Amino acid sequence: MEWWVIYLLTGGFVGFFAGLLGIGGGLIIVPVLISLFTAQDFPADRIIHMALGTTMATIIFTSIASLRTHHRHGAVDWQIVKNISPGIVVGTFSGATLAGSLTGQFLSLVFVIFIFYAATQMLLQFRPSAIFQLPGKAGMFLAGGIIGALSSLVAIGGGLLSIPFLSLCNVKLQHAIGTAAAIGFPIALAGTAGYIANGLAHGENLPEYSLGYVYLPALAMLVAASMLTAPFGAKLTHSTRTGILRGIFVVLLYSLGIRMLLGLV
Repeated sequence: MEWWVIYLLTGGFVGFFAGLLGIGGGLIIVPVLISLFTAQDFPADRIIHMALGTTMATIIFTSIASLRTHHRHGAVDWQIVKNISPGIVVGTFSGATLAGSLTGQFLSLVFVIFIFYAATQMLLQFRPSAIFQLPGKAGMFLAGGIIGALSSLVAIGGGLLSIPFLSLCNVKLQHAIGTAAAIGFPIALAGTAGYIANGLAHGENLPEYSLGYVYLPALAMLVAASMLTAPFGAKLTHSTRTGILRGIFVVLLYSLGIRMLLGLV
């Protein structure tokens, strides 16, 4: 039962910051799950695969709540979602499938690089200037494929990649954020399907209650807690303490990245 308590606490923590800062919790959940799965003696060579797959599954639920909120405020450009989704689905499923054939050490290195990128982007609050227009269907398919593939390898909803892309393509920031939230749903759905299929096909000696590379007890606890705490974070979005809390989150990301990097070394 102690593991279930930790899953609940992690979900609650991540849900709060997701509501506060408008970010997904994958960059926090994955390192925590790696530690918990290691302590629970899960197969060592499949731990990061299960952490990524389980985290991707949580994004299905959190992305639905997020996109509904942005849709009510008219911030989702559904034409962009329609044009980019085919590439997103293909890229994300392919990335999740590829992850099954990569070593845990390599996946960990990719994740560490991305967590430093994400922390630095949040620290500097970098927003690229608009220098392009949205490409045609072929260009959107290619962009979606790249965003989806990278998102599945690090288990994120894609906002850290799709928001800068849309901003570069002259989409207003409010619409870029709302549209990115909607794009997160096909990313999560295709990524989860890929990790489940890959785990069922190649995963051996996986823990009980696993569906491919998705560990169902952790999924249930993480989703339940995050859905409860996200509204509390959202209420504090315009608080003067938001900057301090953002700084704490950035420090946490750097700390997790350094810890994983030292583990690799």
